[in-house]
Amino acid sequence: MLRYTLMRLGIFVGCLVVVWGLVYSGVVPRGLGDSNGMWIVLLSLVISAPISFVVLRKERDRASMQVVQKVDKIKTNLEANRNQEDGADDAARSQGQAPQAS
Repeated sequence: MLRYTLMRLGIFVGCLVVVWGLVYSGVVPRGLGDSNGMWIVLLSLVISAPISFVVLRKERDRASMQVVQKVDKIKTNLEANRNQEDGADDAARSQGQAPQAS
C-alpha cells in the first residue's frame, strides 16, 4: 500500500514539475492574480489522476488484494470472537446463571 502511495505521489510531483515549467515558459496560461500556485497544483492533479489510473493499474490491484485480505482476516476474527461469546453465554445459561452484560 505504501509503495502505491509513493508511486502515485511521484507521478503527481512529476506532473507538478512539468506543469510548472509549462506555465512559467508561457505555453500554458497563468492563473489570475495570486492564484497561480493553486492553478499549477490543480492542473497537476487533473493531469496526474488519469496517468496514475492507467500506469499504476497492477500496483493498485496488488494493494486492493492486500486490503481485501486484511478485511477478511478481521471479519474472521470478529466471527470467532462472536461465536466464543455465544458459547460462553450458552454455558452460563445451562448452569442457570444469567450472562454478564459488558
